[in-house]
Amino acid sequence: MTDEVDRIVAAWQRERPDLDVEPLSVLSRVSRLARHLDLARRTAFDRHDLELWEFDVLSALRRAGDPYQLSPGALVTQTLVTSGTMTNRIDRLAARGLVERLPVPADRRGVLVRLTPAGRARVDAALEDLLRVEHGLLGSLREADRETLAALLRELVAPFDA
Repeated sequence: MTDEVDRIVAAWQRERPDLDVEPLSVLSRVSRLARHLDLARRTAFDRHDLELWEFDVLSALRRAGDPYQLSPGALVTQTLVTSGTMTNRIDRLAARGLVERLPVPADRRGVLVRLTPAGRARVDAALEDLLRVEHGLLGSLREADRETLAALLRELVAPFDA
């Protein structure tokens, strides 16, 4: 089986035989897969009236467990955005009734962001839809191959997360 990346790699090997283009055979596929995954996720989230960034914030709160709340700083850490961006995102989610701001009891200046029941219902439904889509994307791989692929990708990604 050949794909577009095989054709790209072969063309570069022909045109630049002096270069080792082997990384393209892996990372170009990862890049192409990321684009397909992004489209699939956007489509799944659209069905629940959510943007990708909204799902990221809501899912971070949902994963926190009951009472589904985190500080804005913890949300910044989990979603890899700036504090200014997070403030804007919290404002927008609060305006939609998906999160609420609560004072930190021990700190008058502190704030917690809590998932509302509407936010929890929305993120739960979106996650279920997303998982159906993603199971479909991985459907051609055997379970053992999915586990191997996950382990290999973990090795590549771990240094970035450290």
